Amino acid sequence: MESAITAKGQATIPKPIREHLRLKPGDRVKFFVHPDGSVVLLPKVPAAALRGIVAARRPVTIDEMNAAAAAGAAAGTPRGRRR
Repeated sequence: MESAITAKGQATIPKPIREHLRLKPGDRVKFFVHPDGSVVLLPKVPAAALRGIVAARRPVTIDEMNAAAAAGAAAGTPRGRRR
């Protein structure tokens, strides 16, 4: 698929691409330029769209956090590498 660039530097995103990305009028997109020169276009997703991705769980208490940390330390859980 291809699209022409207007005098204002604008291009129309072909309909199959808009449908694939579920883009609607007024939506925003982001462009990423990779080191090899390729360009990726992705829809900009508002933070509100992320709501509900992770199942809600009950809050964890400080005592539960401390107990989990102590259990991990007692088990000798390896720590991440320092940079």
